Amino acid sequence: MLATSDERGDVVAQEQWLPKVQALAEDFAKDAARHDAEATLPLENLQALNACGLDTAVLPAPYGQGLSFQVLGQILTTLARACPSTATIWLMHIGAAHGLVSMSSAEQAQHFAAELAAGRRFANALSEPAGGNLFLMPQQPATPVEGGWELSGAKRFVSGCEIADYFLVNVLLDGVPGFFGIDKDASISFVPIWDTMGMRGTRSQLVSFDRTLLPTRRRCSPPDPSVINPIAVGLPFLSLGIAEGALNAFADYARGRVLPATGEPLSTMQWLKFDTAAAYVRLRGATLLANEAMALADAGDPRAVRVGVEAKLAANEVAKEMAALGLKAGGGSGYLNTSPIQRYFRDAQAGALMAYSVEVCSDQVGNWVLNPGQGEN
Repeated sequence: MLATSDERGDVVAQEQWLPKVQALAEDFAKDAARHDAEATLPLENLQALNACGLDTAVLPAPYGQGLSFQVLGQILTTLARACPSTATIWLMHIGAAHGLVSMSSAEQAQHFAAELAAGRRFANALSEPAGGNLFLMPQQPATPVEGGWELSGAKRFVSGCEIADYFLVNVLLDGVPGFFGIDKDASISFVPIWDTMGMRGTRSQLVSFDRTLLPTRRRCSPPDPSVINPIAVGLPFLSLGIAEGALNAFADYARGRVLPATGEPLSTMQWLKFDTAAAYVRLRGATLLANEAMALADAGDPRAVRVGVEAKLAANEVAKEMAALGLKAGGGSGYLNTSPIQRYFRDAQAGALMAYSVEVCSDQVGNWVLNPGQGEN
């Protein structure tokens, strides 16, 4: 089905975000190594994305532009190629804001949208220490109190939590999952345990809640399966950006590294060309699969989430493969802390650990193939 002239005009207008983001990403890349080495949040990058209006552009109408998922995928790839930590925090930030706007009353949705436009920060506090990948199925109950409920417990891997103004939180209410959008206050603290191998700039800390009030007015409706959150289909693009960054880094190195025995650059070696071709084709396949998920999301097709799971599995694996090939090509030089190759290698491991992990994705995809009709949800 061909796009109408109005639809094509809208696509062109949305694609104008791409050169803006590319220009910003070039600056982000300059400080990516520093944020990694120091494990510091790239706050200035996140503020720049908000200042150009991109945060609110992602929100659905009437609160934002309703940015095309396909354009969003390209933006995430560009950001992750330059600074994976920036891309990760930004996706979680807009995902939390999108969720709160989509799941809240009209009054609260308008409030959250206005706060997002004003530069306030949002974070997802859904994953529990004992919950594994079951981040939408909380195990921690909340206690009824005057004006709402109280939560005492913890959430883990909350990207950008230290700069968040609002949290999307889930709890058990009489045995049923409930969702809230809450303000950061003195009852919320952070456990300083973040010392990871990669994605160090996300500072995805453990968040502690000590009798934190979950106000009745901030209670959200359950997630609507027909409303696709950017996180559900955006995660593959974080790994795709890392894979592209790793490829660019080791390709540049291979072209500049002259072999003393032959006088030819490393890039002419047949083994490297063969291995690069195999990894590149898999990267292309994962990219096409991720783009299919975004096209389905733009069409409002619920199959987008299922294809997103397939795409995440493919993207996570190819990112690790491409980064490992870069380390192999870089040799001792790639192993140095000064090399971007080693940084992409460490960052590439993170995608496979993010929910849903590659093991959970593999289980789901394998079940869909072997047992059609079972476990579709």
